[in-house]
Amino acid sequence: MDFSTIIMWLGFSLAAYSVVGNDVIQTLGTFLTSNEKNVKWYWLWTFAASILLVALVMGFYDPFGMFDYKYPLAYGRLDDFSMPETYHWYHLLPPIVLLLVTRSGIPISTTFMILTLFSLQDIPAHLGSMVSSVFDSDAKLGGMIFKSIMGYVIAFSSAAAIYLAVSKYTEKKFIETPLTDNKRTYWMVLQWLSTGFLWFQWLTQDLANIFIYLRGGATLNSFEFLLSTAIILGLLAYIFYRRGGAVQQVVRSKTNTADIRSATIIDFIYAMILLVFKNDFFNIWGAKLPMSTTWIFIGLLAGRELGIKYHLDSKIKNKVKTKIFADLGKVFFGLVVSVLLVFAIKLLAV
Repeated sequence: MDFSTIIMWLGFSLAAYSVVGNDVIQTLGTFLTSNEKNVKWYWLWTFAASILLVALVMGFYDPFGMFDYKYPLAYGRLDDFSMPETYHWYHLLPPIVLLLVTRSGIPISTTFMILTLFSLQDIPAHLGSMVSSVFDSDAKLGGMIFKSIMGYVIAFSSAAAIYLAVSKYTEKKFIETPLTDNKRTYWMVLQWLSTGFLWFQWLTQDLANIFIYLRGGATLNSFEFLLSTAIILGLLAYIFYRRGGAVQQVVRSKTNTADIRSATIIDFIYAMILLVFKNDFFNIWGAKLPMSTTWIFIGLLAGRELGIKYHLDSKIKNKVKTKIFADLGKVFFGLVVSVLLVFAIKLLAV
């Protein structure tokens, strides 16, 4: 096994752990929080692992002949990327930095942190042109940033509008009326369905951030596919066993996210927004262009918090505003770190 192959598999393992530990909590965080007192972690993992396995098998083997992707395990999100012939030491830097930042509890975009590294050939070598590419929506990096910021804006405004309209009849009622045991089963079914729908939408968007280290699965044989699947499933089990880790606090800090009824609504809204952005129904940003699901998730929680607090307190307190801007500041910090890291690698190593 040559050095490039070692870097490839080590990069894949680090990226898988970093993405699972960071992005999975955005998708399954409310699922974990609202079920952890009533359902053992391994049953929750079995549910999530089953959907993950379906997504991986469908992407790799395409048993129904539904897809025509250049890189099958990325569900088309990497079709416009050029895969490296040789992997270098600097390919390990983004998942390592992502791992360190994630352990501090800061939700960071794995799309910016990892995928931009594989777009080095599209980034200008001149520093001034590099900076300009960040603001150019026609460039790959600028396009991903534009699509992600649009995701935040739409998620925030959609959630704010929805929760301003319904919180009086949903969230306020949920808080004042605890869920009875005879209705819990009904809400569990609804939540697990909405979470499954959301989880699959996320997987077909963000598996690209992991499998870009294995060239999108295009060169894998069956044994290598099974090995990569086992690695991801094992890491997912570890995250469930740890109840989500540090990033989970972003979910726990929001109003009533432990209520399974609230969690069901959050998951369904998030899934619908991901569905719209992933497929680009309005032909604005390009369906295959990757985006940061982190920005959408943070925008959704921020808009939801604003809508709920308005109904509970009859106004938006400074504490709520501070929390919203703090979360936005965290993901913006992650964006800056990601871009600076890639620019540094471009200038120093390539």
